[in-house]
Amino acid sequence: MSVTPRIEPATAGDIATLVQLVRGYWNFEGIDGFDAARCAAVLDVFFSRPELGCGWIVWVGPTALGYLLACYVFSLEHGGLTAEIDELFLLPDYRSAGLGRRLLETAEAGFRRAGCTNVALQLGRENADGRRFYARCGYSARDYDLMDKTLV
Repeated sequence: MSVTPRIEPATAGDIATLVQLVRGYWNFEGIDGFDAARCAAVLDVFFSRPELGCGWIVWVGPTALGYLLACYVFSLEHGGLTAEIDELFLLPDYRSAGLGRRLLETAEAGFRRAGCTNVALQLGRENADGRRFYARCGYSARDYDLMDKTLV
């Protein structure tokens, strides 16, 4: 890369950029049902309520290369506020260059400043590359199965 990447907090002004990155992430993960208008509306709520969480975008010049969005959760088990990484994505051409680690470290520093005691994330069982990445960054698997139920 000829220009040094920078990592900046994501804001409501970045919603259009994030919608395109989210589309790329959902395509990569095979998540069905992407709707750009719905995504933008959800991000608008997210950024209008800072108590919900925070995010960052990786930029090179005017080009966004990836993002991380995290939600705050109060956890009795972890003794207070925790962060859950909802999505972390880098465009394929920019993986394995240290940007993911920099993005994750930036987010973790932000979580600490926010008073978080723990950070968690969900990872597809088939995502071996992601599993290795997170293990190198100090994350470990827990012996739990994620279960969910759609309410709306």
